[in-house]
Amino acid sequence: MACSLRSLEYTGLAMNRRELTRRQVLASGTACWATLAAYGRGSFGTARPDASAAGTVRIGGDLTVNRLGFGAMRIAGGEHVWGEPTDGAEARRVLRRAVELGVNFIDTADAYGPEINERLICEALHPYPRGLVIATKGGIVRPSAPEWVADGHPAHLREACEGSLKRLKLERIDLYQLHTPDKNVPLEDSIGALADLQKQGKIRHIGVSNVQLDELTRARRVARIVSVQNRYNFVQRKSQDVLDACERDGLVFIPWAPIGGSAQTVARGKGDLDALASTRRVSIVQIAIAWLLARSPLMLPIPGTSSVSHLEADISASSVKLTAAEMAAVG
Repeated sequence: MACSLRSLEYTGLAMNRRELTRRQVLASGTACWATLAAYGRGSFGTARPDASAAGTVRIGGDLTVNRLGFGAMRIAGGEHVWGEPTDGAEARRVLRRAVELGVNFIDTADAYGPEINERLICEALHPYPRGLVIATKGGIVRPSAPEWVADGHPAHLREACEGSLKRLKLERIDLYQLHTPDKNVPLEDSIGALADLQKQGKIRHIGVSNVQLDELTRARRVARIVSVQNRYNFVQRKSQDVLDACERDGLVFIPWAPIGGSAQTVARGKGDLDALASTRRVSIVQIAIAWLLARSPLMLPIPGTSSVSHLEADISASSVKLTAAEMAAVG
C-alpha cells in the first residue's frame, strides 16, 4: 500500500498540539480508496447493506438512531472542504442512498463549504423522512479555504444557529454541537449561549466536539451535554478518557475520522487488523468501523464519503460483528 498519513500541525481548533485535523485526515483517506478496493471484495455478496444491523443508540434519552451514521463533510468541495462539490449530482445521490440504507443520523457543520454542506443536505432530503436526525455544529469561521478559525463568541453562535436553521429548513435542530472550544472565549460563555438557544426551542440537544476531559466537565456544569464528537479510531485513542466518561454517564460518543484516514495507518496499528480483515474477507476499513461498534455500545461512528459505492461498503460494516476473542486479539 502506498498511502500514508503525514504529520501536520493542528492550528485552527484550539488544541495546541500536533495532530491531523479532520479535513486533513479525510483528504488523505480519499487517496487510499483505490487500495481499499482490493480489500473490499468480501463475503457480503450482493446483500443490501443496512445501517440498522449495527443496532441503535439513544441520544439524550429520546432520539433513537441506528448506530452507524453518515459524516457529510466530504460531500462539500475539494481538499479544504471549500466550495461546491466536484459532482453535485453524486453528492445528492450519496445522501439519498445513505437514507435508503438505513442511516438516520447525519452529521454536518456550517463550516463545511462553508454553508454549502447544509444546503446540499436540504436539497437532497427535504422534506425529511420521519426519524432522520440531522446534527450540525457551529463555532468555526472560514475566512479562506485553508483557514478554520474557532469563534465561540455567544453572538456568533446565535447567528450560526439561525443560519443553520434556515439552510436546513428546520424549526429546531435535534443535536447542535459546539464545533470546538475557543481559547479566546470562556467555554462557559459558549455553552451558555447554546443553553439559551435550547430554552428558546431552537436546539433540542447540545453536544460538544474536539474537547478534552476537563472541558467536557466544565461544559456539563453549564448545560446538559448529550454527546461528544472527538477524533477516535483504532490507532488514535487520545480521547479514551473522554470515551470512558461518556460510557460512565451515558453520553453518546461520535468518533470523527473513524478509519484514521488511510488503510496503511490502520493496518500498521496496534494488533493485526489486516489479518483479521483477510480472515473475515472484508476490507480493513470495514473492520476498523466494526471495531468501533464493538468498542462501546455508546459509539456512533460517522464514516463519510462522496461516492455511493464507498458509502455502500462503509454501511456493510454494520453486519461485521467482532467477537470478544477477536477484539482481544487486535487490542
